[in-house]
Amino acid sequence: MAPRLETNGSGPMSESLPVRCPACRRSHRFTAPAYPCACGAPVAAPLDPDRVPAAVGHRSWREEWVTVRCGGCGTRGEWPQPELGCPCGTVLRIPVTGERAGAPAAEEPRRPAVPTVPIRTARDAVTAAVLYLRRLGHDDIRRADQRPASGIGLAGRGVLAQLDPSARPATPRDVECLWLTAMTESATCLYFSLTGYTEEAVARADALDVPLFVLEPSGAARPENAPAVALDADAS
Repeated sequence: MAPRLETNGSGPMSESLPVRCPACRRSHRFTAPAYPCACGAPVAAPLDPDRVPAAVGHRSWREEWVTVRCGGCGTRGEWPQPELGCPCGTVLRIPVTGERAGAPAAEEPRRPAVPTVPIRTARDAVTAAVLYLRRLGHDDIRRADQRPASGIGLAGRGVLAQLDPSARPATPRDVECLWLTAMTESATCLYFSLTGYTEEAVARADALDVPLFVLEPSGAARPENAPAVALDADAS
């Protein structure tokens, strides 16, 4: 079946096609995520309806990225490989058409630059946090089932993140609440803030080994304490 174009009311936005999980046979409709090019135009990987999605097993950075040409300015960029997380636990890699990303066989594989989203709204901040979590290897990020007392909760398999888009610095209580929730769910945790943290919050996070990040206006995640620096180094 040919893919259809999803629209936002002003024109085509991204492709959508039916996908069946090979493990549980559950049917889904997958829409290719769009990311902003440097020129401002949305870029979505073109999906290939003639190839069968494959379950993700062993991961390598060569297979995590695809090369897509921007329809606005023609620039080729490297973007995350489209994937779908089935409720049964299977992660499916969705085939795309066109050139695949990755270094030539004769060269050492090189990690591409991480896509970022300029932050203008709270929704942009959520997208920026999700992109960073994908960089850390968490491809199944969703809204957390348990809503935090403040901010926005994000969750994936084995990880819990809190995003605070408010204008106030995060407090020790904010950090402790996130840590306690993660403990009850046997998950690691990290905190994203747009404004930053009080000195007491940083000290408490250091004691609890909670990584703290500040999302800059560019969408980049800046480590704010030692656990965050270590986590960022492991992901680089």
